[in-house]
Amino acid sequence: MTNFKTYLKSILVPLVLGGLIGFITSGKMDYNLLTKPVLAPPGWLFPVVWSILYILMGISYGYLKTKDKDTTQVKKSYYTQLIVNLIWPLIFFLLKWRFVALIWIILLVVSVIDMIYVFYKEEKLAGLLQIPYLIWVLFATYLNLFFYLLNR
Repeated sequence: MTNFKTYLKSILVPLVLGGLIGFITSGKMDYNLLTKPVLAPPGWLFPVVWSILYILMGISYGYLKTKDKDTTQVKKSYYTQLIVNLIWPLIFFLLKWRFVALIWIILLVVSVIDMIYVFYKEEKLAGLLQIPYLIWVLFATYLNLFFYLLNR
């Protein structure tokens, strides 16, 4: 597979899956109805940020694949965090289990840190490209905590 195809596939997987989850949850999103914590961004910002983060995720993973460094550990760490990531909106928006979503997003933080560590060990750039993802997920954890506290 050429580098272009590798990157394209690596970028499309999280983008398409994230888009699918967005489609599934779109009719159930109650973001605008919730009491919002300080620093809560406007709703339109979330799909923009997540698209950028999914692209960065795909670039990092594609980079490792093109360097033949997509080891079993890299794959396990990458796909674990991706699955945990994709389940969170189902818990938060579909089921409206805000406390469970808070526990789940903490699991996501841990899995993102693990992915950064694993990627960084293989190729520093692949790990560093995930720092914005970690920052955003930490911010999302803050939001989740206060959505839970303010809306129970």
